[in-house]
Amino acid sequence: MPYTKQYLSEAAQIIAQLDTDTVDKMVDLLVHTREEGGRLFILGVGGGAGHACHAIADFRKIAGIEAYAPSDNVAELTARVNDEGWDTAYVEWLKGSRLNGKDLIFVFSVGGGDLERNISANLVRSLQYAQEVGAGIIGVVGRDGGYTAQVADACVVVPTVNPQAVTAHTESFQALIWHLLVSHPNLQLAEMKWESVQ
Repeated sequence: MPYTKQYLSEAAQIIAQLDTDTVDKMVDLLVHTREEGGRLFILGVGGGAGHACHAIADFRKIAGIEAYAPSDNVAELTARVNDEGWDTAYVEWLKGSRLNGKDLIFVFSVGGGDLERNISANLVRSLQYAQEVGAGIIGVVGRDGGYTAQVADACVVVPTVNPQAVTAHTESFQALIWHLLVSHPNLQLAEMKWESVQ
């Protein structure tokens, strides 16, 4: 089968297997965060950091949720990495942002973090701190064995249908799911431009 057909066929298989109950729980947690005046902090590295930048714009503009990402402030992030190290760069940023029990962390990660293997340790340390202060945790990941899936209040694990395409599918579905969330009737407050044009 040509790769294009294979990839799209795999995507269709993933859609059929997604845990919609978990997505609905994420909607409820986001609504609760907004109602309580909490903030949304979106954490990701690599592709997840790029997603975070786009997603905070959507959650702020479309869903009316105050949202931020540590990866958006290049000056602060690189200063923290340089002075304190990568492992603590995000958690120290969250401390500076006064993360609290009204807030919600949203993780975009393929593996979800693993301290033992030193994979995305900065995400793990951030989630440990979130647990300490009582902040909620949601995520979209590609592995159920990572730290995010273990500790989150709601975490969509993108089903593996092709072990050679875990990263590509996970990052593809992170975008699909956050767009589903911001356009969900319980979350969407503002009309999107092209839907408003008659």
